[in-house]
Amino acid sequence: MAPHHHAYVWLGHGDVLVKPGDAHRRAGHPEFPSAQVMPLESADWLLKSAARIEATFAEPNEAADWYAEQLADHTGTFVGTYAPTADRDEIVRRLAAGDDVVGGWWVTGGRFLSVNLVACGPHRLRRKYPCPAR
Repeated sequence: MAPHHHAYVWLGHGDVLVKPGDAHRRAGHPEFPSAQVMPLESADWLLKSAARIEATFAEPNEAADWYAEQLADHTGTFVGTYAPTADRDEIVRRLAAGDDVVGGWWVTGGRFLSVNLVACGPHRLRRKYPCPAR
């Protein structure tokens, strides 16, 4: 399978991230496969159900556009005066190199937003991880 990127989003209450501790966010933990929260390591998204994939992109430009859209969809919800922006050229460069692009931000209501583009086919650092079929 040609290298591509799977897109994942997690938006949930911050308490779930630390319920107590983070063991449920680590691959190999019994709760990991069914835990709805984002994993600790971006590549571990590939070990979750393929149903968690929001989109799949073969082209870095399309993936970078999707990433920027996710941030735009949450404009006005970021905590404080910080408003993340997507440096599209940098994202495209990283995706073309086979890297993951991951971001996480606190948003209103004690929630956390995680936006992820995870390389697959195979993953550069986790070469033995299977690429989920969607």
